[in-house]
Amino acid sequence: MMKKLFSVLLVSLLGASIFAISYKNNMYQKLADEYTRKAQSAMDAGQYDDAVKYSNLAEENAEYSRAYIEMAMSRKTAEDSITLAKNKIAWADKINASVSFPMAYTAAVENLQNAEVAFAKEDFEKATEYAKQVLESLDGVTEKTPLPEYYIVRPWAESKDCFWNIAARPYVYNNPWLWENLYQANKSDLPEPSNPNLIEPGMKMKIPSINGEYRTGTYDPKVKYDTFSKEDK
Repeated sequence: MMKKLFSVLLVSLLGASIFAISYKNNMYQKLADEYTRKAQSAMDAGQYDDAVKYSNLAEENAEYSRAYIEMAMSRKTAEDSITLAKNKIAWADKINASVSFPMAYTAAVENLQNAEVAFAKEDFEKATEYAKQVLESLDGVTEKTPLPEYYIVRPWAESKDCFWNIAARPYVYNNPWLWENLYQANKSDLPEPSNPNLIEPGMKMKIPSINGEYRTGTYDPKVKYDTFSKEDK
């Protein structure tokens, strides 16, 4: 009976060794293996009390090994997840997401900070969870061509440029009724500031942001811009 029970214990310990193979060199697994060998030797010599004592020690250290391996694997998962999160934020920085997608970017940065705090506290599961939330926060972020901040007025015969028509352009406000935003931002540069109907070719007209949308650079007809929307941020 004793021999049968001991054989079952050895099978259990062998399973623990297989589970631990990726981290087999940890001190607990080494002790478990050593005590298993001693237990087997004692069993072969008929020293059953010693065999039980060593097998119990082997099982105890095998449990420590399992806990160590689970911690190490959890730590590695957290490290890998945080690395992915950092890489994603680096990509977001590269495409200027902090201005084109400010809410998503802010949430991502906060989640990364939370992940690093949790990791420092060795709460690896929570760190992994926060790191995954970084990726989720930036899931809808895409590289966008910023809307232009300036427009060079062209001759009327060529472009029919006036505040009304310029405001109607998709890359400006996509709505002619918003022309007064252009006028108020540029009237000090007009030949007659009180006359919005008189604008001169070559004038560098500012296109102010009216909805928190990010604008930069001067309009380039070779660039394909997104259509302005009041939902743009």
